[in-house]
Amino acid sequence: MTFYTLSTLDDRIKNADQLITVDVHKFSDSLAELYSNLAKPILDMVIYNYSLSRSVGGEGLFFMSLLVQLSANVMRALTPPFGKYVADEARLEGEFRFQHSRLIDASEEVALYYGHETEKDTLDKGYFTLIKHVNYILKRRFYHGVMEDFVIKYFWGALGLILCSFPVFFKLPGVSSDSLGDRTENFVTNRRMLLSSSDAFGRLMFSYKEITELAGYTFRVSTLLDVMDDIQAGHFEKKLVSSAGTEENAAVLEGRGTVVESNDIEFVGVPIVSPNGDVLVRKLSFSVQPGNHLLIVGPNGCGKSSLFRILGGLWPVYGGTVRKPPFSDIFYIPQRPYLSRGSLRQQIIYPDSIREMRDKGVTDKDLYQILTTVEIESIVDREGGWDAEKEWRDVLSGGLQQRVAMARLFYHAPKYAILDECTSSVTLDIERVMYEKAKSLGITLMTVSHRRSLWKYHNYILQFDGQGNYIFTKLDAEKRLQLEDEKEELDLQLRAVPEIERRIAELKVAAGV
Repeated sequence: MTFYTLSTLDDRIKNADQLITVDVHKFSDSLAELYSNLAKPILDMVIYNYSLSRSVGGEGLFFMSLLVQLSANVMRALTPPFGKYVADEARLEGEFRFQHSRLIDASEEVALYYGHETEKDTLDKGYFTLIKHVNYILKRRFYHGVMEDFVIKYFWGALGLILCSFPVFFKLPGVSSDSLGDRTENFVTNRRMLLSSSDAFGRLMFSYKEITELAGYTFRVSTLLDVMDDIQAGHFEKKLVSSAGTEENAAVLEGRGTVVESNDIEFVGVPIVSPNGDVLVRKLSFSVQPGNHLLIVGPNGCGKSSLFRILGGLWPVYGGTVRKPPFSDIFYIPQRPYLSRGSLRQQIIYPDSIREMRDKGVTDKDLYQILTTVEIESIVDREGGWDAEKEWRDVLSGGLQQRVAMARLFYHAPKYAILDECTSSVTLDIERVMYEKAKSLGITLMTVSHRRSLWKYHNYILQFDGQGNYIFTKLDAEKRLQLEDEKEELDLQLRAVPEIERRIAELKVAAGV
């Protein structure tokens, strides 16, 4: 649900799948490595610096630390913003992956249009943009690495050797080294401790780049978490259409309605708003009582499917009151049903598990009887039994997929069923079987369809005109069919009027009238 909202109702995160599958993984790895890269070097620095302070004196160590700190600040100021670079690289990589997934989803349309050259140009543009950015990062890292190696290995090393040589040439207070041999021995010992301390400090400095990269991943992941919290709190940010800029529409978009759990379905003054802010219907009011089946009709883009998305909790309620039963009492069947990965049995009982199916007391024999109702029981033997696992959306035709969705509806037997053009690929006989069976199970139907054959199965009609207006009234299927037939007959007569007028004009000319 959150991923759907991220993708549809909010513009702040592009390619959320890249963030979830790649960036979270990189953030976790980078964070886990940070402890091993910092803990031991810090411990080594503390131990070796303490030992050095006892050998060469605290003043010299303090002076050296001051110079190291100054040079480290200079290096930090000259360090490129690798965190931002990493975040930009992850964003570009996500866009590049999205281009491929989008091409996979639309491969049939691209093939039909012969659009492969255009798609290749798009992919090449995304690829070279990513590569250009990666090469830029590598160049900056190279120059920064040269500077870092020079300062850490040579400048700091020279300072350390100078510090270690002081006890050889000068008598330091509190340091017992009478003979030259003792001083030479202390020099060698101090030099080893210095090298170990320098190595530890160098590892800390090298870890600075890793910390900046971690900051980039942290920014991406924290943005994801913040946006998810906002979405769960009902706050969305999306670029809206120009019509949303009007005062009346802006007032609608700023409001929020209420959702009340009930046994029936009722909309009271609820605006229908698309994700881009287009107000399709300003105030929609209708009700569906159990047993009162509703037919919803209207032109494309008028708000039919939007109504179901609001009812299913996918889209926010911008005003009014929505009364609806719990989500478990509503079942939705789209025109192209979703078939999950799994066995044939799981396609019928989705989203239930096999354990939940057994808990309901349903057996494979019951499922077979359901398939017999929609006349597809043969697929059990044809596909290899109930436990056969295949890519079902490729194995089954569109009509068979819709029949599987019908079987799924009969298995769950909810109180309400939302049917969105779900019989467009089946015959009228199967359509009749489905509606009569659903009504016999006590399922209240809410159907979106332009098929006249479905009118007789509904008691009420909600008709949109595509201009923001609607009519909600009782449906007399027989009378409506007569009126539709009369309307079509009159339309045919009206279309023939120009031809009749032209013929009359010709006859007048021929008769000399």
